[in-house]
Amino acid sequence: MSAVFSDRQLAALARSPLGPVTDWPHSLRTSAQMVMHSPMPMLLLWGDELTQLYNDSFAALAGNKHPAGFAQPVHFSWPEYAEFSRPVIAAVQAGQSRSYLDQYFLYPDHKHATELWLDLTFSPIHDEQANVAGILMTAVKTSRRRRTAIKLRQRSLASRKAQHDTEERLQLALTATNGVGTWDWNIDQDLFVTDSRFAQMHGIEPQLSGQLPITAYLQGVHPEDRGLLTRSIKDCVLSNGEYAQEYRLQNLDGKVRWIFARGRCFSGGPGSVQRFMGAALDITERKKTEQALLNLNETLEERVAQRTQALAEANVQLQREMQERERAEEALRHAQKMEAVGQLTGGIAHDFNNMLTGILGSLDLMKRYIAAGRITEVGRFTDAAVSSAQRAAALTHRLLAFSRRQSLDRRPLDPNQLVSSLQALFSSTKGALIDLRVELGDDIWAVNTDSGQLESALLNLIINARDAMPDGGELVVKTANAYLTDSHTSTLEPIKAGEYVMFEVSDNGSGMTPQILSKAFDPFFTTKPVGQGTGLGLSMIYGFAQQSGGHVSIISESGSGTRVRLHLPRYQDKTQA
Repeated sequence: MSAVFSDRQLAALARSPLGPVTDWPHSLRTSAQMVMHSPMPMLLLWGDELTQLYNDSFAALAGNKHPAGFAQPVHFSWPEYAEFSRPVIAAVQAGQSRSYLDQYFLYPDHKHATELWLDLTFSPIHDEQANVAGILMTAVKTSRRRRTAIKLRQRSLASRKAQHDTEERLQLALTATNGVGTWDWNIDQDLFVTDSRFAQMHGIEPQLSGQLPITAYLQGVHPEDRGLLTRSIKDCVLSNGEYAQEYRLQNLDGKVRWIFARGRCFSGGPGSVQRFMGAALDITERKKTEQALLNLNETLEERVAQRTQALAEANVQLQREMQERERAEEALRHAQKMEAVGQLTGGIAHDFNNMLTGILGSLDLMKRYIAAGRITEVGRFTDAAVSSAQRAAALTHRLLAFSRRQSLDRRPLDPNQLVSSLQALFSSTKGALIDLRVELGDDIWAVNTDSGQLESALLNLIINARDAMPDGGELVVKTANAYLTDSHTSTLEPIKAGEYVMFEVSDNGSGMTPQILSKAFDPFFTTKPVGQGTGLGLSMIYGFAQQSGGHVSIISESGSGTRVRLHLPRYQDKTQA
């Protein structure tokens, strides 16, 4: 028996509550021998102190708990798992078995902790008086299977949400309870001793375990596996080596269960085998899970192809809908253009009709006065006809400026002087209920632009402000020097950074809604009744600003007034540089 343990282990055992190995009872000696020679990770807890004995396979799982934990009470080595182990130990000491599948642990390495999943089985070990004297724990490392299952499950969930029910069934399979049973076959005495779990696996009443020959257990093996299992056991006995085999058990009702068994044969002397010990694990649910995951993976490509096809068809449908939407939007734009042309036609026709009425009326009166010999009175009618013709020419000039086909008469001018000269015109245009305030900045830079177009633009803004305050209000005209950068995004077109002169006209009138503000610069857009305007005022100001190398912007909210800012580039007199 001493050959089973190293010298260090023998010394640790001698100091432990178990005492020297030579004084151990037969039940402890047999159990320890089975544990130490088992290829599976096994842990034996013996006596009232639950002293630990474990093999090399279990030591690899113990991390930095080994070797100090060998021959020490289990609670001294694993205090962090006391909450988990306390009810388990109590149940096994009462004669029950406990099994746990995919139990999560942190591997206690010296430098860091690593995640670990184990299948655990706890079984009672009886002494010579049939009392529970020890607890046998068997551990099977399942971390790779666990991670594989998680990855396959994630791939399945990502590929098709409809697999939810299948995943739930697989999860239930993974969490199902399996059992581990042990056997000890004394070949010389032909005594096949098992625990109750091993007996139950093979369809034998637990109270008969240990009283039947090995052939009784082989009767429950599936007929197709019985010959293979018999040969495998025979080879292990003849070679005095290790044994590992998967096989199926078939109940009387035809139900099949899968078993994985692993053991070792021990020599009783030169050329003979005395003992054959090992453990068996019920892997039925694991086999079902593996097969289900395999089927799931095999159909994954097909499901991905189906989903790809569905996405392609949806994309084609989306492109068709987008084309239909583009056609609808084009039709809407065409209708809006036709409406704008109609408004333009009506507005211009109304303006020209008024002008032609003045001209034709004056000419008709001139004709009558000449026929009546009243030539001296014709002059005032001539003046009226000329005035109407000049208004028509001015309207044509504005239309050409809007289309940017009318060249500007650029000349350097003083912005403050221009605004001051127009103050009287502003006052007469604003109406009696509106207060006018002019704020001229200091040292305003000169600009190089068409003074007539600038005057027309400012007057147009004054009229718009007046119309926005029918019940009166305050109208402010300002000039100021300004430096614009790319961060100014309130204009329609990109801004060229530099020095500008700002002309601002603001009011506290009705303001504009966001919908109206978005169309303020659109050609022919007007909120006035048909025939009372062409809707070109702000559009022509925008065109004038662009021709001058400047910018125009509007800040307005419904009920909070409007502020229009016209920026023209600063004039640099290079001859004075």
